[in-house]
Order: sequence, then structure tokens, then C-alpha cells
Amino acid sequence: MTQPRTRILLVDDDRDILKLVSMRLNASGYEVQAVESGNAALAALATSRPQLVITDLKMDGMDGMALFEAIHDRAPTLPVIILTAHGTIPDAVAATKRGVFGFLPKPFDNQALLQQVAQALKLSAGIHASDPASADDEWRTGIVAASAVMDDVLSRARLVAQSDASVFIFGASGTGKELVARAIHRASERADGPFVAVNCAAIPEALMESELFGHKKGAFTGAVYEHKGLLQSADGGTLFLDEIGDMPLPLQAKLLRVLQEHQVRPVGSTQTVDVSMRVVSATHRSLEQRIADRQFREDLYYRLNVVALTIPELAQRPEDIVPLALHFLKQVAGRYRKEVNSFAPEALEQLVAAPWPGNVRQLQNVVEQTVALATNGIIPASLVQSALNDRSSSLTSLDEAKRAFECDYLVRILKITQGNVAQAAKLAQRNRTEFYKLLERHRLEPGMFKP
Repeated sequence: MTQPRTRILLVDDDRDILKLVSMRLNASGYEVQAVESGNAALAALATSRPQLVITDLKMDGMDGMALFEAIHDRAPTLPVIILTAHGTIPDAVAATKRGVFGFLPKPFDNQALLQQVAQALKLSAGIHASDPASADDEWRTGIVAASAVMDDVLSRARLVAQSDASVFIFGASGTGKELVARAIHRASERADGPFVAVNCAAIPEALMESELFGHKKGAFTGAVYEHKGLLQSADGGTLFLDEIGDMPLPLQAKLLRVLQEHQVRPVGSTQTVDVSMRVVSATHRSLEQRIADRQFREDLYYRLNVVALTIPELAQRPEDIVPLALHFLKQVAGRYRKEVNSFAPEALEQLVAAPWPGNVRQLQNVVEQTVALATNGIIPASLVQSALNDRSSSLTSLDEAKRAFECDYLVRILKITQGNVAQAAKLAQRNRTEFYKLLERHRLEPGMFKP
């Protein structure tokens, strides 16, 4: 017996096949969304996330493998089964090597289809929140997300946590990079070990070597006692290096040696100390540009960036705004001991429509300000507007302003062209390849803007 609300996205340009397969899956208790093209499937994925995709191989326009590649780029953990009347054994082998979960020739046996569906959903459930280890979501404590794009990020984080691979988290300031790093630690076999967070931009350069690597007594003027560095403190656990792009070049070389040899030598010591830790790094900078400017070591970058996670900005995942606002409301009201328990509908509309250049951190600040000034149990739109105006009147960094403008520009141009990428690229005076890269950077799907 299948679990309720198990959703399957079915894609085929043959309406008779759609009807037949939908009937078989519905009879087995699955909820089926049927669409007739690859583009329609991507548009459906942008609004709601199924647990499984079943697609035909040969379709007009985007075929099944092209659809799989597009899905795999957006949701690497989402299983895909391909049906085809043109399948061969080499096709099946090639498809499965590229990550397709299953490959069934038409006409297919009903039991064979249902068996593959059950196996794929078991995999999907294992990755997501259906197994005992993640049923209570303790590993992702503090992360509130309802969007498909954050579901993908967390799915990948859950998978990489099972290994000891180094992880690099990209994201703008205020998106929650440290929360994701802590979630990876809690989901890993190192969960019982320490989690040591280091903000490389906050430690003065003159003190950073001693803070990271430690020092012996008398190693330099003022070293009146032996100091155990943060790298040693993270032994057996996880070291989180936030804003790694701000680390000075000489220390980058020392850090690379530690990662290669798993040994730390404190300042002023001739002896090394063995260390074992997973390293999670984060930055809001473009490290590719830092490497080009010879401000960051390329070999260190590839040592740290074994698995990359990109956290989208809050404006790119509007589904998360209301759940986050209510989460912060509950936290702040409890801390301030105020009987404030909801937002007025107009206030929620303003929160969803705001641009959020400061991301989740700005949203938290706005909610705290509104709770502090609230005089009854419901926060009115006027308080939200006032808090948003206070934030918008202050200057953001140039990088944040550029990102916010670029995202807003792309959204407006896609609205004008109703999701037509060729027209949008022409209006923006960019070639289609470059325009697609811009859309990918901001996690924007053209299908979301089609009528």
C-alpha cells in the first residue's frame, strides 16, 4: 500500500499512453500529474516537486534524455524512469550510466512498471524525510524551507553528509550558509564531534595564524601560554571556514598542507599534531575572480570544493518567505514575552513582494522590529512597511546591489517576453548561452513566466 500524497510526474506526448499509465498508477494509490511535453514538465517542477518522474524517450521538441538532463541539473536526487518503444540494451546502459533510475521498453509489463516505481520511490524516500534518521528533521534544525530549490539543496547536503568529502557552500550574505554547514555536521558520522566555526573575515590577519594553527609558549612576544588552535579544536568533527575568500595567501598555503597531510604544526613548534576533520567552506565572493587576481590559490580551491552547494537568495525562493517569517515571529515573541502570534494578510503580502537584498538575515531583522513595536497580537501592514523602508534606506554592498538589480532585471524581462528565452536574450543584448547562465545563477526558470 503506497503512502498518501506520493506524487508522480508523468510526461508523454501520446495522450493514450498518458491516460493508460495514469490509470495504472492511480489504481495503485499514486497521485499523478500528467503533462504532454518536456517544457510543460519543467514548468510543473518549478511549482511543485514530485517524488518521481516517468517520461517517454521519443517526444517532439525536448526528448526524454534532454528532459532528464534538465531535471538532473535542477534536482540531482530526483529519480527518473524512461519509457520507450524504441529502446535497446545499449540505450538502457547509456541512460543508467548517466543517472537515469530505470529504463522500460513499451509495451511494458504492468508489474515491472510498478516494481520500478516502488524501488525509485524507496530511493527518493531514503534521500528525503521518510527514513527514521530524518523523520524528525533534527539534522536540519533551524532551517525552515518549503521551496523546491531549497529541498534540492538539503537533499544534496544530506547525501554528502554520509561521506567525508569537503564541501563548499556558495551564497550571498544572509542566506544561511552556516546553518547548512551545521546540518551537514549533524547528519554525518562526525555528529558527536565538535563543530568549529571560523569567520576568516572577522579575525585580524596578524592573529589569524595563531588562532587557526595554535602556538607554543614563547613563540612570539605576548605568547605567555600555549594555545590550542581552532584546527586542533575541530579534531574528530567539522571545521567550518566562513568567508574563506578573505584568508591571506600565506595562510592558504599552510591550510593546504594541513588538508594534504592531516597534520598541524603550531606556531613556534617543531612537532606536528595529527588531526582528522571534515572541512566545510563558504563564501559570498567570486573565488574564480580571486584566483584570476592571484588572491586565492587554485590548488586550495579544488581541495576544498569537492562538492559544491549553492544556496539561492531569498527573492529566488518566495515560497520560503511566509514560513520563515512565522518561524521568526514565534521565536522573537517568545524571547520578548509578547502575545504576538500572526501577521495581517496585507502584511504577509508585503513580505512576499519585498526584494530582500539582505536575504534571510534581513527578514529576521524586519520580523524582530515589527514584534518589538507591535501593540496587539496581529502585526499590521504599516509596521512591516515601516521596517522595510528602514532597511531600504540604508546602503547595501555593491555586490549585493548588483545581484539584486540583475535578478530583478531578469524577472522583468522574462515577464515581458512571457518566458521566451530567445526574445529575452535579444532584449538584454546577450547571446542565449550567456543568458541561460544568468538564469541559472539566479535559479530562474523560463517556464514560470509562460502564460
